[in-house]
Amino acid sequence: MSLAIFDLDNTLLATDSDHAWGEFLVEQGAVDPVHYREMNERFHQQYQDGTLDIHDYLALALKPLMENSPEQLAAWHQQFMISKIEPHILVKGEELLAEHRAQGDTLLIITATNRFITAPIAHRLGVDDLIAVEPEIIDDRYTGRVSGTPSFQAGKVLRLEEWLVGHSATLDDAWFYSDSHNDIPLLEKIDNPVAVDPDEKLRDVALQRGWRIISLR
Repeated sequence: MSLAIFDLDNTLLATDSDHAWGEFLVEQGAVDPVHYREMNERFHQQYQDGTLDIHDYLALALKPLMENSPEQLAAWHQQFMISKIEPHILVKGEELLAEHRAQGDTLLIITATNRFITAPIAHRLGVDDLIAVEPEIIDDRYTGRVSGTPSFQAGKVLRLEEWLVGHSATLDDAWFYSDSHNDIPLLEKIDNPVAVDPDEKLRDVALQRGWRIISLR
């Protein structure tokens, strides 16, 4: 048995769930359509470019969680799953999860998208555990702040190390599947790094280092 780690957005999904949630909020009239869409697109481009300040982005992304009730957020998320996530779940991604599951591997998603968005997706995919950005909750309400280290770039390495200690697990013969050059710090720590439909920067690094490259599209 090994640990099989998966990025979520544009790896197991043919979309970015964080960006899609922002678009969903615009469609629901939950945010200012012009400002929020402009900022959502700007931060998405910065993520792709590798220049994103994760705390600047989270100040925008977590604000709607703070401003709305848990009941409203839950209702929106049900609609979001149907309209924005289900159509983008990759069949080959589910098959890859099934292969590791059949081998007895522990399945883990690690994502820079927050837990509110991703926990129901991980559950839908039948994944054992999830490391995600943790929005702070006080008295059953989101505060708009982050709890702990965001699981982004080197933060993914730190959060995974904490997870390993908490679960008495190791990275011996572990796998990590990702599409993004932002995950290179973690891919470098893994015995079996796999670039999945990689962006240009990750593809170049994977070719240079002899990492496996696959497509789930």
